[in-house]
Amino acid sequence: MTHPPGPVDGSGRFATPDVLRDVVERLAPIPRLPTSAGEHEAAGIIRDLLSARGCTAVVEQVEAHHSYAWPIGLMSGLAAVSALAAGRGHRLLGTLGGAVAALGIADDITGTAMLCRRAALRPRLASNVVASTGDRTADRTLVVLAHHDAAPSGAVFDQRLSRWVADRHPGLIAAMSSNPPLWWPVVAAPALVSVGSLVRRPALRRAGLAAALLTLAAMLDIGRRPAVPGANDNLTGVAVLVALAEALQTRPLPGLRVLLVSAGAEEALQEGIRGFARGHFPELPADRTWFLTVDTVGSGRLVLLEGEGPLRVHDYDAGLKDLTATCARREQIPLTRGLRSHNSTDAAVPRRHGYPVATLVSLDEQKLIPHYHLDTDTPDHVDYACVARAARLVEAVARALAPDPALRGRR
Repeated sequence: MTHPPGPVDGSGRFATPDVLRDVVERLAPIPRLPTSAGEHEAAGIIRDLLSARGCTAVVEQVEAHHSYAWPIGLMSGLAAVSALAAGRGHRLLGTLGGAVAALGIADDITGTAMLCRRAALRPRLASNVVASTGDRTADRTLVVLAHHDAAPSGAVFDQRLSRWVADRHPGLIAAMSSNPPLWWPVVAAPALVSVGSLVRRPALRRAGLAAALLTLAAMLDIGRRPAVPGANDNLTGVAVLVALAEALQTRPLPGLRVLLVSAGAEEALQEGIRGFARGHFPELPADRTWFLTVDTVGSGRLVLLEGEGPLRVHDYDAGLKDLTATCARREQIPLTRGLRSHNSTDAAVPRRHGYPVATLVSLDEQKLIPHYHLDTDTPDHVDYACVARAARLVEAVARALAPDPALRGRR
């Protein structure tokens, strides 16, 4: 790294915009689809960056499936075939096929058993970076999560319609407390096929067929695309891990072990962190472990999500959210609350296992993530001041979790 952090306003605190930029610019040119060679290469670089800042860092390879597009496309194809069969008099096939497809998609996107992808895709290896810093002997642990793989693009991620609505209806955008539930129609399509076949309603069945074919086309498009640069999503989170490692090396934190985890295969619906869970959750007591997820924090406006979920939104732990918000006020970091997401991040996995979880993301003034899953998600479009604020906030949360009050305010 060529640009050391410099002091801000003579306070003795450090900001790291140049370091943050260096991390993002170094990794963005590497194509990092889930489970790919590029993902593994990036993991090695991140391990070295964290090791150079005093961490004990390793790359762990875990079994993972490489894509959500193919299993969901397969289930959508099943729904379409079932609808056509029902149209030729095979109502039972339409009813059962549509139901199986709807349940299969819901199972996959919520990370339950994920039966379709396990049956249809051969497992590969995702590369997780796991680094330990802080007080390695402490019995309290903060896990800071990011991911370094990058998503493929697709026509469904085009933001022109969203921008058009936001430009013409700012009041509507201001009133929104969550993004549109885009996974709902994906599940509804085969459900309509099933119900329409069962109750002899051709209009419902045809609507389900049309929606299933649209989903199939979208998934084929996504599944065949290369990786986007993924600078904001989520090399900004990786940069926060590096900045935190540097901060804790410069200003040690007794009483709290900090695990910095950059997961692979997040863009395959949290496959990498599931592997981390299998290997590490048994040794992380839920009453002494906290998870703070940092995902896409270079959009300009930091947001503390209240909860997430593709079908049903599950709120995160209130105590950790309130602690994070208190730290933001103390550090005079603007932080938006009250928003929920109908997508999913790596935070969904520890939340499901009963851990206190909080998630930091960022949005622009129109409550959108600029360049989300687009080829334009490049380093020059990242708001590095926003990333630096995220890094300061994560450090403040870590210090607030130290067991000795005398340590919590130490900088």
